[in-house]
Amino acid sequence: MQITKNTIIGDILDTDGTVAPIFLSIGMHCLGCPASRGETIEEACMVHGADADALVAELNRHFGNA
Repeated sequence: MQITKNTIIGDILDTDGTVAPIFLSIGMHCLGCPASRGETIEEACMVHGADADALVAELNRHFGNA
């Protein structure tokens, strides 16, 4: 799976639930909330004050894309 800032969080979690700790480590503790599952990486990072580019890079490393 190739991750971008426009990738939906729920799609990532549905593909591989083992990525949840990556989100949790940057303060995204609302992964089970229906609203958060529909957000893009960029939208969620804006709300949580996180670096979207860094999260995308880490997720792509996890999926073997980096």
